[in-house]
Amino acid sequence: MYKILANTIFLGKDVHFLPDCHSTNDIALQMIRKSQAKEGTIIITGHQTKGKGQRGNSWFSEPGKNLTLSMVLAPEFLDISEQFHLNMCIAVGIRSFLEEYIPNVKVKWPNDIVVPGFGKIGGVLIENILTGPSWEYAVVGIGLNVNQISFANPKATSMAKISQNIFDLNELFRMLITRLEKSYLKLKKSKYEDIKNEYLSHMYLMKQRALYLSEGIEFEGEIVGINDSGKLQIKEKEGMLREFDLKEVAFLE
Repeated sequence: MYKILANTIFLGKDVHFLPDCHSTNDIALQMIRKSQAKEGTIIITGHQTKGKGQRGNSWFSEPGKNLTLSMVLAPEFLDISEQFHLNMCIAVGIRSFLEEYIPNVKVKWPNDIVVPGFGKIGGVLIENILTGPSWEYAVVGIGLNVNQISFANPKATSMAKISQNIFDLNELFRMLITRLEKSYLKLKKSKYEDIKNEYLSHMYLMKQRALYLSEGIEFEGEIVGINDSGKLQIKEKEGMLREFDLKEVAFLE
């Protein structure tokens, strides 16, 4: 169904389509261990039965309606301490792709893709393979809701639900991978500030008052940025700046 891409340099030159599978990330990790994958390899499925999301959540997708894939990257040019640069690179690549089709797309820290007023439209899960202190491979799992209309989760939405249009998945796949490769090549050129600035400029709830939950306690605060390791920086109502890692804070919007 999904063909090798002609308009990219390395992403999508090795594409494996599976009508259904439990998890494209798991398949990619298995292929790497068996030396059956290289940088640029993509595994894409029409139906993912046990998709994984951030915080141990599941990602449910209606068969044949959405884009569910994993990319194999080899970001050894980054130090392990800089891995959030890859998160930002992928998130801004997806967001810039989506803005060609729907308005007001935001990145919800760390790397969910949302449309305020509608809900979550996509998510990213990056799993790393390390050799000692070195970064060997990163498997980037991406789920994008495209033509699905009904969701069990009321906070989920899709391109079709927002735009009232039905999309060609093959064409979207080509455009998405092209945009992601462009963003990744920018990362390879060490344009970290450009990527971070784009990420922050489209960050959900940036510099807006909102409610959050940490260690069982609700508090009001304002997102003011992220630190060098990717921790979320929230200034409390009283003025104190706090920094949170993944799983240390939840959005209560």
